[in-house]
Amino acid sequence: MPASIHADPADWPAPVPALARPLGTDASRGSTPSLAELTTLRVGGSVGSYVEARTEAELIDTVRQADADGTPLLVIGGGSNILAADMGFAGVVVRDARQQVALSADDRCGGVEFTVTAGTTWDDLVREAIASQWGGFAPLSGIPGTVGAAPVQNIGAYGAEVAELLASVRAWDRAAGQPVQLPLARLHLSYRDSDLKRSLTDAVVGGGRTWGPTGRWVVLSVTFSVRAASLSAPIAYAQLASTLGVEVGERVDARAVRDAVLELRRSKGMVLESADHDTWSAGSFFTNPILSQDQANALPADAPRFPVTDHSLAVAGTRRAPVVEGLVKTSAAWLIDHAGFGKGFALPTPGTEPAASLSTKHVLALTNRGHARAADLTALRDAVVAGVHERFGVTLVPEPVHVGF
Repeated sequence: MPASIHADPADWPAPVPALARPLGTDASRGSTPSLAELTTLRVGGSVGSYVEARTEAELIDTVRQADADGTPLLVIGGGSNILAADMGFAGVVVRDARQQVALSADDRCGGVEFTVTAGTTWDDLVREAIASQWGGFAPLSGIPGTVGAAPVQNIGAYGAEVAELLASVRAWDRAAGQPVQLPLARLHLSYRDSDLKRSLTDAVVGGGRTWGPTGRWVVLSVTFSVRAASLSAPIAYAQLASTLGVEVGERVDARAVRDAVLELRRSKGMVLESADHDTWSAGSFFTNPILSQDQANALPADAPRFPVTDHSLAVAGTRRAPVVEGLVKTSAAWLIDHAGFGKGFALPTPGTEPAASLSTKHVLALTNRGHARAADLTALRDAVVAGVHERFGVTLVPEPVHVGF
């Protein structure tokens, strides 16, 4: 019988908020927040209606009713991966308010299996996992958003990806009109991608149609299967190893890894803090480009080059992502910087302070300086994309879901 698990909060490091600030409205009183209040970029207009689902049945009923009525649907988590239009969203916005962790097994040769509701704040899960000695989560500390969004994007940082931790996803299949259990292999996880995400725009994956800002599958819960460990996995990221003062490949205490990751993320403005406009962002706005070998050869010799791995090609029964031959990943941040867009870059706005700019800490983040509209951010986005393409012939792909455009 699954048991709810809540590690002693006194053992947890300081929390990282899911949103840059609390919502300014109370859905229980019938008020409707704007998309600016629901997203970390803090832009976006009004919504048609807003529901906070507190049970799985309420979440499913809301989705099913919207689909039956032909009403546009946006299922939102922490709002950290959304660029919302100024004109708003004339549909139903629903947020999963459930925050539950249930342990199902902890005796499988040192392994642990547990299921987490989709609305759970991702970093709350990371803190609980470290306190409970559930291995593998520490490099993913500080990532904003919710557990339900994690497999959609196959979130990753500092040499780790959620694909290495999860076992399956329980979801509502909007095409079939029923709940389904999707094992890891069915998700086809790759770099910042999955079938969950592909169904937004790929009609084949979507079962004969595309689904707009929320895909064919609405994640209800995620089951993780990990080793029990107080030490981290071997440190795979050179910058993290340097911050820890160890060599790549060493294992260290998971708490130390979390502290180091949060230090690195804060130095880049990637931990949400209301007073810091560099964190009024969607994190890394562009994915790192995946190039053919010929495209990579055309880049300057000092451009970063990394192997491309793809979990969707992993051998059955393993989580090791094989290297894809003939493809090379480069750094979007390097391309942006070397195309002339430095930290703090903003489009000229004579007589006024810029409404939007690149972060003053990290060129990969587009930020709201306090009074931006979506139009300011899209203009900055387009300028960066055009400049990188003109300089290097590479087209950057935005990572956030664009809503209402």
